Amino acid sequence: MLPTPSTSHVNTDRIYEPAEDSFLLLDTLSSEAETRFLTQRFAGHQPTGHYDDSHPSPLVLEVGSGSGVVLAFVTAHAHAIFGRADVIALGTDVNTFACEATKQTVTQACQATKEEDVDGAGFLLATLSADLASPIRDGITDLLIFNPPYVPSPAVPELKYLKPGTGITDTECTSRTFEEDSHLLQLSYDGGVDGIEVTNRLLERLPDLLNLARGTAYILLCAQNKPGEIMQRVRGWGDAWSVAAVGHSGKRAGWEKLQIIRIWRG
Repeated sequence: MLPTPSTSHVNTDRIYEPAEDSFLLLDTLSSEAETRFLTQRFAGHQPTGHYDDSHPSPLVLEVGSGSGVVLAFVTAHAHAIFGRADVIALGTDVNTFACEATKQTVTQACQATKEEDVDGAGFLLATLSADLASPIRDGITDLLIFNPPYVPSPAVPELKYLKPGTGITDTECTSRTFEEDSHLLQLSYDGGVDGIEVTNRLLERLPDLLNLARGTAYILLCAQNKPGEIMQRVRGWGDAWSVAAVGHSGKRAGWEKLQIIRIWRG
């Protein structure tokens, strides 16, 4: 079992605390079936140990990285999950506190891997304060991970207390109010009607975001998000696309039952 990155430094008054959904993503991405899939899909090393230029370093993007536990896990254990260590990691979040936390979580996890003389930590490129994947150029993302705000709510919270289009806080960290901190947490779990409004926004852009040759996405959903309907929608994108349910939570009933779907080209 691969170790879970430490998030003891994360201020959970302002940042979503790793919970069942986070750990389901870790378990799924490190499962035998998914590591086999990812290793085959992203294999680029030759028997000599040299990498094939026709299989460039995979770019892994986590949208809404929060504490950074998921991005840190796949980056620190890149060789175990992808079969190669030259993975480039990138995170985005509207919450600037989350961006800072992600950076620290990934850095610490990769350092721990190196100190243990374990082969295989990747490289953190950046954590960007942004709305979903707005600053990311189309076609460059090889693997996208999204643990969205999936809790059904009357509406998606506004991006107030943030400078429009940047995700940068208007208020200094030292002068933030309880209301402002609560709003940042609300952004991480309120998903609007059926809990799917934010996910729908990402799905609309996903076919363009993902790499044409090997683009793959893992998206977490709850039962009330109607995963079956989402999977059917993806199948409607055309023969170039495939979708499958690859992870489930232990809960057997109710809207809190969690599911992870994998969407990929080919």
